[in-house]
Amino acid sequence: MGIGADGWAGLAEPQRSIVRAAEVVVGGERHLALLPDDVPAERVPWPTPLRAGLPRLAAEWDGRRVVVLASGDPFVAGIATTLMDVLPDVRLDVHPAVSSVALARSRMGWPAESVTVLRDHRELPRHLAAGHRVLVLSADASTPAAVAALLREAGHGGSRMTALGELGSPDEQVVAGTAADWDLTVPSLHVLAVEVSGDPGVAVLGWTPGLPDDAFEHDGQLTKRDLRASALARLAPTPGEMLWDVGAGAGSVGIEWMRAHPTCRTHAVETDPDRAARIARNAARLGVPTLAVVTGRAPDALADLPEPDAVFVGGGATCEGVLDTVWQRLRPGGRLVVHAVTLETETLVHAWARRHGGELTRVAVETATAIGTFTGWTPARAVVQWAVTKPERTSA
Repeated sequence: MGIGADGWAGLAEPQRSIVRAAEVVVGGERHLALLPDDVPAERVPWPTPLRAGLPRLAAEWDGRRVVVLASGDPFVAGIATTLMDVLPDVRLDVHPAVSSVALARSRMGWPAESVTVLRDHRELPRHLAAGHRVLVLSADASTPAAVAALLREAGHGGSRMTALGELGSPDEQVVAGTAADWDLTVPSLHVLAVEVSGDPGVAVLGWTPGLPDDAFEHDGQLTKRDLRASALARLAPTPGEMLWDVGAGAGSVGIEWMRAHPTCRTHAVETDPDRAARIARNAARLGVPTLAVVTGRAPDALADLPEPDAVFVGGGATCEGVLDTVWQRLRPGGRLVVHAVTLETETLVHAWARRHGGELTRVAVETATAIGTFTGWTPARAVVQWAVTKPERTSA
């Protein structure tokens, strides 16, 4: 049952009747406090931790009439999504109220099609384009300061920020300022509206594969821009899919895979602990903080990972068992891309291509650089790229 900040008063009579008929009403302490005394149901606050405690509660509620109270629309970053995920066999009847997102858009005068909604403010760097509008579902009163710091670090200190508190209640509050000078107190319950500035001199990082190399912190172990774009074109990021980035280096391929769509996921596998830490920093700075970094050596480090829809092997292909493991674990129809720089790796890749088919491409990139007062071409080391799609039915 979606409920607004106006509480019981905002529920229509049919919804009130459903709540009155319940044997158990579940919700946060704030939601439960909104109910009048004449609602006879047992009132149960959410367990901590929530997801771990839900199966036990569901077993206790079996056969009873249960109403769950949620803020606004339970399917907008709400509890209904969690319940469906954790309790897939439980049937839900959802009665949404006006969501905080809808209220925030109406207060700002922003059409739905012009706004991106983020549940995690750390994803904001992925959406930093001049004039872009973002609604952040803040965790608490500390979120605006964190967002302001993020915007300043990215060079968008001129961005306008508006905290819309207690939406839908008689105590609505509006607190506004810019990221550059944000030092304001906001209510804990609020939605943060961000209008991204077009500060001069700020590089635009688009979603097309092939971010500039200097967008990543690295020690030289980086799949360079042109090769990265080529690899990602063949890996073909698709909503909801999982990538293994094996021998991840700076994590550039896995990061750009996740930037392609909010539901894309990556496990970046890297042996060196310093590089693994660097991958996490790059992922956070580029707006994909949930990228999973696995510190370890393939193939052993792959054993407990979920099956991938795509695999990129940028380093370590000649390590015993790596290609065998990734090929075996790759889902049917999944894509594999391997880069070979050394003769040994190239020989191995040729053998695998003869066995499984696919596309072999030799990529040589030259960049114009200064030669005294003139300009000439400086070649990078050529790379052999093997790209293959695993058959839907395969024996090995």
